[in-house]
Amino acid sequence: MNKLDIHFKNLIASLKVLSPEMIFNNIKNSYLNIDEFNKQAIERFLAQFNYWGKLKYEESEFEELKLRAEVLKNHADDFDNLYNNLGDYRSKKVLYGILNYWYNSDFNSLAIAYEGNYSQYFDLDLIKQNKEEVYVDVGAYTGDTILNYINTYGIYKKIYAFEITESSIKLMQNTLKDFGNIVIKKKALSDINGEFYINSNSTSASANTVADSGEEIVKSVTLDDDVKEKVTLIKMDIEGSEEKALIGATNHIKNDTPKLLISVYHNHDDLWKLPKLINTINDNYTFYLRYFGNRYYPTEVVLIALPK
Repeated sequence: MNKLDIHFKNLIASLKVLSPEMIFNNIKNSYLNIDEFNKQAIERFLAQFNYWGKLKYEESEFEELKLRAEVLKNHADDFDNLYNNLGDYRSKKVLYGILNYWYNSDFNSLAIAYEGNYSQYFDLDLIKQNKEEVYVDVGAYTGDTILNYINTYGIYKKIYAFEITESSIKLMQNTLKDFGNIVIKKKALSDINGEFYINSNSTSASANTVADSGEEIVKSVTLDDDVKEKVTLIKMDIEGSEEKALIGATNHIKNDTPKLLISVYHNHDDLWKLPKLINTINDNYTFYLRYFGNRYYPTEVVLIALPK
């Protein structure tokens, strides 16, 4: 057992024996000990997105810290199981870095976990070139990730791009106009076929979400119903709707065993919940984690699930 293993096991052991109140108080005290500049940076960032809860220490608003405490206490075993089943130590360093940040507000553990070798999603040590690739990009935004895929690998068979925001789709059409066999769909992927409203984010259209009320309606489909051919690669970054979209792709995951590149940072639960969900659908996967986020808060965390 190396030092990373020991640090992780000690953290999990502490979470199991401490009461929820003690865990929250430890998290709160660690956060309050952060210098003023960093506290303000974190709180400005969190205020831009309605994902992780409210945090305003000057107003004694600590919802986000309470959510951290709850997931650490209630799912220590799930995190332990995930750590033991990750495919490499780079992944284990990411998981420890996130949990240590949540508990100790430790920026260094995030900095050490940061992935600087490859661009987001396309780790060349894990994702290989495939001329028969049928790639589904869920939350394709302006086509930036698709363009990155093409620039990285050069070849593919077909690409499906799902996006809900009209302005982003227009930019994507222009970005990808020189490439063939790309099907752009203005649809939300979910676990049902139906309709949702678009909830616009004032900071960035990339953070637009689906909701039960609003102004603009978008069609919702399952991947199983909308794409009938065999799929070899699925990337998802849909602002917390990844769980439902994965459920809607159950048949593809079960029958095709595609490579999965899934964002697991839009709440405090997806980090443990989504690998567990994937494993219940198809247990023939090995899991990896990569971190591409900022130094203030753990975002841009990608779960990579590869066929064994």
